[in-house]
Amino acid sequence: MKLLLIDDHSIMRAGLAALLTQTRADIEILEAGDAAGGIREVDAHDDLDAVFLDLNMPGEDGMSALREIGKRRPDLPVILLSSSENPEHVRQALAAGALGYLPKSAGPQTLMSALQLVLSGEVYIPQIMLRAPAPQANDRALTAATHFNAQLTERQIDVLKLLGRGISNKEIGRELLVSERTVKAHVTAIFKSLGVVNRTQAVEVARRAAII
Repeated sequence: MKLLLIDDHSIMRAGLAALLTQTRADIEILEAGDAAGGIREVDAHDDLDAVFLDLNMPGEDGMSALREIGKRRPDLPVILLSSSENPEHVRQALAAGALGYLPKSAGPQTLMSALQLVLSGEVYIPQIMLRAPAPQANDRALTAATHFNAQLTERQIDVLKLLGRGISNKEIGRELLVSERTVKAHVTAIFKSLGVVNRTQAVEVARRAAII
């Protein structure tokens, strides 16, 4: 497994790297101290499995870097790291394409759980969201789906239909004769297009909008 850590604090990078390598012996860690350096690493290593990205950095911030990585590598899972526990920041990060949002106060077990979840193609939503008042996400997503479903490709609609059957990314790949990595990329693109953060929401919105 190859992971990239992008954070302007070297102590934070060192601590996170030590934690990850202690948990699994087969992890290779790459590091970057700013967004520009992180994007260069993304370009140089097409075998990256995931990126941990600090939200608040001098110069180009994490949100801008997140969008840039998404343009270059839509299949690459990105987990945002932040000292903020503001639910609105979580929503903004997920809407911008992050597959996870991890408060820096989170413990080691939470860190590894988030990593395992995004590597499986799912979205990690922190516990702070459980305490937050729910926005009208479904209504917004339904409107987006109704008016912009042309953004979904025919293959993404095929993936959506299979998501509706509740099967895994690996099983979807077998059905469509594509790699699991390709399925993950489609699922991420679907989430962005529909404005949702997980499979359940995607299927619900797609059905209400008569996409599937």
